Amino acid sequence: MALKEDLQKALTELRKGKERKFDQTVDLIINLQKFDVKKTPVNLFVSVPHKIKDKKIAGFLETKNSNVDTITGADFKKYSNKAALRKLVKKYDFFIAEAKLMPKVATAFGRALGPAGKMPSPQMGIIMGNVNDKAINDLKTKINNSVKLKVKEPSIKLAIGKQSMKDSDLIENASTIYKATVKALPRDKENIKNIELKFTMTKPQKIQIK
Repeated sequence: MALKEDLQKALTELRKGKERKFDQTVDLIINLQKFDVKKTPVNLFVSVPHKIKDKKIAGFLETKNSNVDTITGADFKKYSNKAALRKLVKKYDFFIAEAKLMPKVATAFGRALGPAGKMPSPQMGIIMGNVNDKAINDLKTKINNSVKLKVKEPSIKLAIGKQSMKDSDLIENASTIYKATVKALPRDKENIKNIELKFTMTKPQKIQIK
């Protein structure tokens, strides 16, 4: 309960800041301590109760589908040069793929998608069964309601929503991500130094973990 109250206080303070001409992103920063990021990699997807933003999604599929920007097997050769590949990786936030196409996807796109952390994964992004409208739309909903938590350094920074969202929705998203992070860390709460909340153009509000 204390965390939700502290998040509310932080949001109240942040909303006192100067009005901006755009809808600022709300970031949650979790500062870590007492553990080696390299020895204990943390890599998971967290489903949040409230959608943060619509992600741009592309699908590697055998046939075109009107619900997602499709790259069919026949299109793969278009991306044989590095510039086209880089452009593709930059254009989309997320890639999904039909399971049977994955070996070809890995060969053709792995060197670009891998380092960008955008390779379709069994956790979220590979369609195992029939590729139909429902399968694609369900997966899109799941992706849009999830955040990827990958710890590479002693500080995790994640967008949890937009300034225009209700405080209660932002607090629920922040709490969900915080709890999932604590669960994934080797020593739970002990590994968390503090957390911070900020808008795009503001200084962070620090919250001590009790």
